[in-house]
Amino acid sequence: MAREVNAANLRVSAAPSPTAQQRVDRALYRAQQYAIATPIALVRRALRMVTREPAPDPDAVAALQTRYADLLARDLANVEAGLYPRALLFQIPFGSYARALPSFALDVPRVIRRVVARNFRDLPADVDVARYPGYFRRNFHWQTDGYLSRRSAELYDVAVELLFGGTNDVMRRQVIPPISRHLAGTGAYDARLLDVACGTGRTLAQIALAHPRLRLTGLDLSPYYLQVARRVLADVTDVSLVADNAERVPFRSNHFDVVTSVYLFHELPRATRRTVLGEMHRVLRPGGLVVIADSAQLAESGALAFFLGRFAADFHEPFYRDYVEDDLAVALAEAGFRVESVEPQFVAKVVVARKVARSPVPISRGRATARPRARRTKR
Repeated sequence: MAREVNAANLRVSAAPSPTAQQRVDRALYRAQQYAIATPIALVRRALRMVTREPAPDPDAVAALQTRYADLLARDLANVEAGLYPRALLFQIPFGSYARALPSFALDVPRVIRRVVARNFRDLPADVDVARYPGYFRRNFHWQTDGYLSRRSAELYDVAVELLFGGTNDVMRRQVIPPISRHLAGTGAYDARLLDVACGTGRTLAQIALAHPRLRLTGLDLSPYYLQVARRVLADVTDVSLVADNAERVPFRSNHFDVVTSVYLFHELPRATRRTVLGEMHRVLRPGGLVVIADSAQLAESGALAFFLGRFAADFHEPFYRDYVEDDLAVALAEAGFRVESVEPQFVAKVVVARKVARSPVPISRGRATARPRARRTKR
């Protein structure tokens, strides 16, 4: 059911009948999404017949189809509620992706050779890989150059959009509604936001369109992906991009009002996930918001167990099997956050949490009581 949001406090109430514009938007949007998803689904089915991969359980297929329809309905409802602008429904850069497709097609044989050889260390010879942590020195998804070339960055978005049947940006922008509610509650529309592992900048671009007054910062370990992000974010006025490791975020404590992260944690070892969450907690101010979008997990998406298992088997994702069992909500709570919601989003999930504000220092007889020593995050 469609929703509308009260401008004062964003409380959800029953929506009136859709306007003519909304009916048109719904029809055009669904036509756009199914036009992308249907041929991709047919190709996957044909490939499965050729490779003789096991067919998914009918119940798993039904669950996936239901979650796909729910995601599209949620995307439309968020626009009608004023949580982000209508323009995001139709922002897929078809022209840019079309220009990238020939290069993508030419790269496919290299990917296939890498898969057959199980060679996940096929990285550029001119890159000093010693600068990067061990878990990062590999061809995630079997993609050419891993995350360590401009060529990889140029092809990444079209590849992921094809992988997810045109829902990549849809799932990404589900981090925006919690931000919109948070900003409406605080009135601080010029707040500081950090996107951890910002990649090519697609998430930041969508956030900037929804909240142009935010002071945005993107952090990513790959300087090559930030080269593309600078182009994607060229029209965004207040954005800074920093090439550094999320295990040691180069900002002072309590600096940001909002911290986001999209598609990062399933590519990290378990201990590194904890370290990154500890850094996110450190740089977020008390009372600040953290919003994480990442792959679905068994905790809330057991019905998708077949598809989650196939993803781990078909792509080089060495930490994924552990990730799907390592509930993000539990990890956030262990890092000191108060978890507010966990919402499935097709094959992804969005977890919203808040850094608990410090209690005021008690005063006794006009003299401040010693502040207790802060517990350090284990690394």
